[in-house]
Amino acid sequence: MTDQPLAGRTVIDLTTALAGPYATLLLAGLGATVIKVENPVTGGDTSRNNAPYLGRDGLALGRRHDDDMSVSMLVRGRGKLSVTLNLKDPRSKTVFTDLVRSADVLVENYSPGVTSRLGIDYAAVREINPKLVYTSISGFGAQGGPGSGKAMDSIIQALSGVMMTAGEPGGDPVRFGLPVGDLLAPLYAVVGTVSALLQAESSGQGQHVDVSMLGALTSLVACEPFDAYDAVGLEQRTGAMVPRLAPFGIMEAADGHIALCAPTDAFARGVLRAMGRDDLVDDDRYRTRDQRVERADELHALIGDWCRELPRDEIIDRLSAEGVPAAEVRDPREAVRDPLVRDRREVVPLTHPRHGATADLSATGIPIVFSGADVGLDEPAPTLGEHNDRVYRDLLGYRDDEIAELAADAVI
Repeated sequence: MTDQPLAGRTVIDLTTALAGPYATLLLAGLGATVIKVENPVTGGDTSRNNAPYLGRDGLALGRRHDDDMSVSMLVRGRGKLSVTLNLKDPRSKTVFTDLVRSADVLVENYSPGVTSRLGIDYAAVREINPKLVYTSISGFGAQGGPGSGKAMDSIIQALSGVMMTAGEPGGDPVRFGLPVGDLLAPLYAVVGTVSALLQAESSGQGQHVDVSMLGALTSLVACEPFDAYDAVGLEQRTGAMVPRLAPFGIMEAADGHIALCAPTDAFARGVLRAMGRDDLVDDDRYRTRDQRVERADELHALIGDWCRELPRDEIIDRLSAEGVPAAEVRDPREAVRDPLVRDRREVVPLTHPRHGATADLSATGIPIVFSGADVGLDEPAPTLGEHNDRVYRDLLGYRDDEIAELAADAVI
């Protein structure tokens, strides 16, 4: 693939689990050469041992063959080179130095204090390569956080306030099914990394890019003025409906659900016409937005009764004919097979590196379409240490006997 935005850039990937690997997956999809460094003693990235697994016999909850691979790794490892290096071994210091000396970016998501103990923190790496961009993704930021400073997605969702923006008023907190804390921070990390690369081109100096999962998610919570809603007596949690935008929400149809978004006067009139209730278009109860918000429950009940009698396709057709934004509520399996996202390669088929597509699975693509550049994740996920020779011998110039000795001593 040519004309990739980050072609020629080298990224040292010291990440594991989800947040860090998703950031480096995006960098790989944008064209960077991503060298994923994994510990040979522990079996590499923890996601290599996440069920389910894919292999020659398709999907299974447990490994049935030695070359079965975790679906998590098959998704997150695409487009990367895997090398093994035990950073806890003092002899790894020289190898690590060689890796970062000519790299452009290093991405890590260790727990607080780990990089300092290993001697691979930003201060140490900057001595080796002052122009390198060193990106850290953590739960609470480089300064650490409560307790051990370790964070899982549910912890971040809980602390960010996002769990209390969903669900019914007065109900229990709702954990988002999508791990939004784990997936949002890497997006900011990539924005920060690319911005720092641009600055390094003019300044000649790299820098530390520090992104916290808590800060990323809480900043999005603050994009919607929930505190203002609370101050003026509007519910922050409204369940399936959004009264302050009425008519707006999730409606039950005879055969599923639809999402309806009609906050403007024009859209609201379109809903009433689609329902065959032209008599209500100029009714003073629903004519203006303030009037509709004041009677939101009444209006939503009226629309809900209409929706429950019809199949969702007919509802959407009637609303669309009136120019009202509406859509069916899909399950994930249906959504990722939409030809629109497949044709744009925003979602792509997932294959095993040796056995191909032994199950009908989908994976994230690069959801950015460039007019003058190619992006994508065409190379399958690597096996642990698959590219040791390519990186250590071909890129770093190590002799075969040096590589063999390091491997025999479990340094790589």
